[in-house]
Amino acid sequence: MDAETQENHLKAYGVTYWTLERNLKVKWLLNYRGGSFLLPDADIIRRECQIRGVSFELISDAQAEQILDEIASPAVNQEAVVLEKAPKIAVYTPYGKQPWDDAVTMVLTYAEIPYETIYDEEVLKDGLLLYDWLHLHHEDFTGQYGKFYRTYRSAAWYIEEKKEAEALARKLGYNKVSEAKLDVALKIRNYVAGGGFMFAMCSATDSFDIALSAEGVDICEPMFDGDGSDPGYQNKIDYSKTFAFKDFILERNPNIYEFSSIDMTRKRRIPKETDYFSLMEYSAKWDPIPTMLTQNHTALVKGFMGQTTSFTREQIKSNVLVMGENKTNGEAKYIHGIKGKGFFTFYGGHDPEDYTHRVGDPKTELDLHPTSPGYRLILNNVLFPAAKKKKQKT
Repeated sequence: MDAETQENHLKAYGVTYWTLERNLKVKWLLNYRGGSFLLPDADIIRRECQIRGVSFELISDAQAEQILDEIASPAVNQEAVVLEKAPKIAVYTPYGKQPWDDAVTMVLTYAEIPYETIYDEEVLKDGLLLYDWLHLHHEDFTGQYGKFYRTYRSAAWYIEEKKEAEALARKLGYNKVSEAKLDVALKIRNYVAGGGFMFAMCSATDSFDIALSAEGVDICEPMFDGDGSDPGYQNKIDYSKTFAFKDFILERNPNIYEFSSIDMTRKRRIPKETDYFSLMEYSAKWDPIPTMLTQNHTALVKGFMGQTTSFTREQIKSNVLVMGENKTNGEAKYIHGIKGKGFFTFYGGHDPEDYTHRVGDPKTELDLHPTSPGYRLILNNVLFPAAKKKKQKT
């Protein structure tokens, strides 16, 4: 899985997942040649690699033991983690999702990793209990329809999506979309606290935490929910209820395409040519979890924008790990934390290979980006639940 020898990093994750589906164990060699996978030698696995265009090397049992002995040495920052079971994956996504919408569904499809889609109805009926890993589509859990009001309120797709969201909320027994979304967020919170794994990108990150913090508080203006917001609602925000963020200031203006001060999009002054974020290095033997989540063939990853591009460093809770950051701009891009018995990862931005991605843009063709470091971070999270976990030290 290093930069020099692997022709298709993304599909390599798919082959690894495919192997786990067949009840075969895999060793993930953390920090060894870009986070390589040690798979059992079998004709069907070789053939699958060849079909999918994944580079692989055949080694003897003696060579494998030698590699594992080297990795086990206290002198090197490497570790071999056993992957035991293919996690069952759910993608929380609205019905009739637009083709430009989600990097995770694109890379899961490209890597040929199976997943199922669920939405509010299934979540509220405790459907999450069937899954090991949950991805949150670029959702707005605050009930403000993505804060698209100023630019797109007359667009047919915006009007239709608003109408569909209101109809679904009524069907589920709610008077407002914001009330339905809050209960969905609470169900997801409980899923994670009970031992689930949650991965979110772009606006699903901060809007999820904002919804939790505003439980019982109306932060929506009339164009979103038909009545006024609570007076002085900023002072009623409860940061103790959030997963990752603290001390943020909500954006009160409904015409501004922003949720809060968490997001760095409007504060950024970085030219595209120099927009990169660096991945942190952790002790593979003592901190295997963040080490798994940062495996890559480069420590420097191209930045990319989104409604929520990145996170204000000062507004991240102290118990949350910043795994990727742009130090020059004081922003975090990729963060991870523990909630109860479960884990969550937030990744800022919309599409790792589409820098500015706008509504209506065509989807990214991943055949053109088979070695994408930005997309590898997503797939690290997909395999993470398959690993036998050790207690995190950092």
